[in-house]
This record gives sequence, structure tokens and C-alpha cells, in this order.
Amino acid sequence: MRAGRPMPLYEYRCDACDHRFEILQRLGEGAGGLTCPSCGGADLEKQFSTFSASTSGVGGTSTAAGAAVGGAPGCGTGFT
Repeated sequence: MRAGRPMPLYEYRCDACDHRFEILQRLGEGAGGLTCPSCGGADLEKQFSTFSASTSGVGGTSTAAGAAVGGAPGCGTGFT
């Protein structure tokens, strides 16, 4: 893999335990070979998600599609 090539962040949901997790993968890769970090299940479903971006500027760093780090309660990716 060439340096500087972005790797997308994909979200998966485990059919066995309903756990959601994120993983960096190459474009076009599927769930083959992945397992749920919670229960070890292999029946995973790729989820639709928003983009993730990281920028820095005055007032700190913002991530996760514009949600400010340390921002107001309820901001962020929705994972608990």
C-alpha cells in the first residue's frame, strides 16, 4: 500500500449480539475474516454511516463529521 492513501472507516453490526464497531479497511473490502470484538461472532452486517473528517483550527480539533471533541452532550457518533 502506498503512503498517504486514505483508508475508509467502516461501521459493522454483529447479528449475534447487536454490538456496533468501527474498523479501518481498504476500499471495497467486506466483512470476510472479521469477527465481533464483543462476542467473537462472524455474522456481521456493514452499516451505512456518515463520513469522518479531522481538522484543526482555532478552538481545538473537530472530528466525526464536524462534532467538536469535548462538545455538548449528545454530540458524536452515537456509540455508547
